[in-house]
Amino acid sequence: MRDLDMLRLERRVGLLLVPHDEGPGVAVGVARDAELLLRRQSGMASIELRQPITAQTCFRIASVSKQFTCAAILILAAEGMLSVRDPVGRYLPGLPGWAGHITLDQLMRNTAGLRDMLELLRAGGVDLSHSVPAAQIDRAIARSEGVNFPAGARFLYSNTNFWLLGQVIERVSRMALADFLQDRIFRPLGMTRTCHTPDVMTPVEGLATGYMPSGDGFVRAGHGFALGGEGGMVSGVEDLALWARALSLNLLGGGVLEPQMEVLAPFTNGTMNSYARGVEVDDWRGLKLVSHGGLWPGFKTAFMRVPARRLTVIVITNHGGLDAGAMGMAVLEAALEAEPVLHPVAALPLPSGCHVTEEGVSLDLWLDEAGRPMARQHGVAFALGPRQDGRLHALRGGFRFALEARDGGHVLHGDAGHSSRLRRVEPGPGPDLAGRFHCADLDTAWHLAGDGTWRIDGPLAKAGPFRIEGLGQDLARFHMPGRLYDPWWDVRFERDDAGEVTTLVASGARAWGFRFERV
Repeated sequence: MRDLDMLRLERRVGLLLVPHDEGPGVAVGVARDAELLLRRQSGMASIELRQPITAQTCFRIASVSKQFTCAAILILAAEGMLSVRDPVGRYLPGLPGWAGHITLDQLMRNTAGLRDMLELLRAGGVDLSHSVPAAQIDRAIARSEGVNFPAGARFLYSNTNFWLLGQVIERVSRMALADFLQDRIFRPLGMTRTCHTPDVMTPVEGLATGYMPSGDGFVRAGHGFALGGEGGMVSGVEDLALWARALSLNLLGGGVLEPQMEVLAPFTNGTMNSYARGVEVDDWRGLKLVSHGGLWPGFKTAFMRVPARRLTVIVITNHGGLDAGAMGMAVLEAALEAEPVLHPVAALPLPSGCHVTEEGVSLDLWLDEAGRPMARQHGVAFALGPRQDGRLHALRGGFRFALEARDGGHVLHGDAGHSSRLRRVEPGPGPDLAGRFHCADLDTAWHLAGDGTWRIDGPLAKAGPFRIEGLGQDLARFHMPGRLYDPWWDVRFERDDAGEVTTLVASGARAWGFRFERV
């Protein structure tokens, strides 16, 4: 990179950081080959102590941990300790029947079909701010005999997959996951400011405090779940740059770790899954982009690599209201602005309002104050951006969402070649439906009061009342405000011949088809 290009990049990054001087902040890194080209930070690691973010500050990197879990599995496979084709039940007895045929590879690729453990607990009234030990997470997973889809058929991001992979690593290596990662990855690579923390209450030197916006200020983010292979790591810009270098130079796993992590595999219908092993592999404006994001209350991370240019962009924030992914993409575009290979893209008109797919999944579409197209599904808001195929894609990792204008309407494209035409609806009051409905997979009852509200009676918590929003005679949103965001469940009503509602079929972002039977 020429000196003037470097100056331009530094100033572009500086402009991104200006608004975050006083509150919780951001750390940004850009690396190429063995050189950390740029490292900038802004804002406070601790607002209360007026402690600024420095080059030594570390953060919870959440789901960026998943690629390290997959790397550990691949290291064990290279040593003949396991095979990625092994069923998970070979190593973890006591799981439901699905464990006998779901492979470790399907877990790594998010094609196993397992319901997300966070959704299992949320459906039972538990929010991320609650204290939930590992044993309770294990019980929730073992209780859920249902799956989202047959293994290998589709993609759906699930933290359960990587929680189980972390336990497989411990069973095979006979070491705690934290110790295995430390001995086999962190220490050899010089990642001395990186660690795995199963207990969120464990003190970590230099760890920033996570914050969530609240009114005109901020509050400390609450997070009490035990952590495993899905998101338990603490790290920083410098250490993640060392990790990117190790991948580029194939310093681990017998020299084949990077290609093994990035190799794609098709679904059972022959279409390709763009989620590899703990990382997403996309075609971005003519370049291969390998990336992953991380989200935990008060922390967000974006880790992006362009192997053809040997370029890595890292953005980490302790501000729960910022979009690290969008910031990372802005840094990436600034770093590659002079590249002639980048294809221009055209914007697609956005149909605003509330829409429903043919499968009964609801979503909101709108333009934000800056004119950016936005979408929200199951309560999670995310930005949309155009790509060279003429569609608006989600600028959010681990999520399949592409909007296409067609025949006077719009079609939503998801995973594994699945598409659905959108139908606009007008949300209204919740149904005047009263009753108690129970789901065996969750050991949880949902109570509907008949006044447009509902409450939860789960094995670990009681919650509510919450609001129900009607989307038609047999479809509604069951809202459930949480610490991280305000999610909803898309709920279909099944009726008997007399027209009485007998079953609620509830689907969240990462767990589909919970059946609540009237009792």
